[in-house]
Amino acid sequence: MLTLDKKHNPLENKELIASYFSQKQNLKNVIGQTDTLFQELKPLPAVLHSSLFSFKKLLHSFPRILLSTSWHKHLEDMPMVETDGHHTIFPSWKKELDQEFSRLQKEITREVNVKEFGAAGDGVTDDTEAFKKAIGHGKVKVIVPEGMFITKGIRLPSWTMLVGSGKGTTVIKLHDRAPRSRQLLTNSGRWRGNHHVFVQGMSLDWNVERLGPNKRTASGNNQSSCLTFAHVTYGWVKDVEGINPGLHCFDVSSAVYTYFGDGTRARRSSRYIWLDQLNGYGFGDDGITTHHSDNILISNCHMCDPSGRAHKEGFSNSNGIEVDDGSRNVTLVNNSTTRCFGGVEIKAHYNSAAASNTQIIGHLSIHDNRSYNFRHIGHHIETDPESMTAYNIKASHIVAVAPIRTPLYKDSTPRAMVISAYRNVVINHFTVVGDPDYDYRGEPVIAVQYRSRNIILNGLDIKHFKTAGEDIKVFGGGNGADAVEIRNVTIQDSAPTALHIGPGIQQIKISNVQAVCEKGREGLVARQSEPKISEFHALGYKTPIAVGNQT
Repeated sequence: MLTLDKKHNPLENKELIASYFSQKQNLKNVIGQTDTLFQELKPLPAVLHSSLFSFKKLLHSFPRILLSTSWHKHLEDMPMVETDGHHTIFPSWKKELDQEFSRLQKEITREVNVKEFGAAGDGVTDDTEAFKKAIGHGKVKVIVPEGMFITKGIRLPSWTMLVGSGKGTTVIKLHDRAPRSRQLLTNSGRWRGNHHVFVQGMSLDWNVERLGPNKRTASGNNQSSCLTFAHVTYGWVKDVEGINPGLHCFDVSSAVYTYFGDGTRARRSSRYIWLDQLNGYGFGDDGITTHHSDNILISNCHMCDPSGRAHKEGFSNSNGIEVDDGSRNVTLVNNSTTRCFGGVEIKAHYNSAAASNTQIIGHLSIHDNRSYNFRHIGHHIETDPESMTAYNIKASHIVAVAPIRTPLYKDSTPRAMVISAYRNVVINHFTVVGDPDYDYRGEPVIAVQYRSRNIILNGLDIKHFKTAGEDIKVFGGGNGADAVEIRNVTIQDSAPTALHIGPGIQQIKISNVQAVCEKGREGLVARQSEPKISEFHALGYKTPIAVGNQT
């Protein structure tokens, strides 16, 4: 079975992902098919609600007014995804970002080498002041040559390019006396904001060793990371490695995280950011994360092996790539994750707007606990309020390989995918490969649950989960899923039950499913729901179909 280490070259992801599909995929056609399926959903609109603020709230909620805004403000349709002549995939808004990169290059008035300002790069000398002098007030390209540069933190103003000689060759490392809250590299003015900031070709070592082996590594909110863009418009991070941060390797964020309730998101967001060819490992929370920000492209990245030390031991929600609170219009292309809690998690905390308008095109998850995890925490059980903001996910050409249990989150069961609370979700062309010798303890491989609605699963290929309970389980009951379609699924030598439909589901359609199992128990179980079934074939199951009172 394929394994990927922390030095994996993420430019190999495109071919690795393609190798898991039996037929070569024309990605342009797959993306078009996903868009068509999404329109077939007749996407449910966002829940409308009254204005966020009133005069009464003004008297009692000044911090809320100062720091947050309505999730619906500037809400846009999901961006279109395009391909060019080189088969490169990008969201339509990237054309604006490319134009702004040309502007950045024109605005640069000088190019300097940080060593000209006294930097030693010897792994011992404090080079903080040399970086300050080299960067100045911006409109500069700062070259950072080979070496290890010790700093107490670097802040980048607008119109700045910081360019090293490559991962592992140029290393910037936090000083032993830097506080736990310190961000190694960030923008200079998070309240007023910055723009046109470019970082390329280096390793960023947060120097977690300075804290000792037992101390929790993060100090709260959006601090303690390798690189943070907070309230940045037009930013680029390319060919950079994040090493052992207290919180995140890479964070695209608002000025601060805010938690004023579902339907709210932070002011001072970041916008138009491209993260490309990044590696990260040892992160206390997430490898790459986004918060309260719009129009973000994450491509050709690899995140693995979190420490989880930002959390209580055994309760670490450490994801490879996380699209979090209030994020919108985030596009993930040809990334990989391994040995994380979640490979890709699209989510929100209970007291924030959920991430929306997220697209995944090509992803490889290997040995993550939950390969793909979509949820709005606190909006799941029957007594919870319904999420107002968990909408719109498209995922195409994705792979989950051998999800496993993890000490990061000791009680979490392995899953290839979990969809909770989200509405308007299309999963198209999904390869799911289990380890036939692993004990999945009778748990489902794919779970659609907790008030998720308007879901299409199309083009799934599932195999080798012999000790799982069900390959696909749609949970019913008072807080169950509904309006789910399962189409064009192939299941081979896998769980004893292929599809399990829970009780009380009003709208469920199943078509063109081929399931083969040597010692299967039930092909399709739907004893208290009435699915519309077209072309369901189960071979090797003791009971091929059990619907209502019929078997």
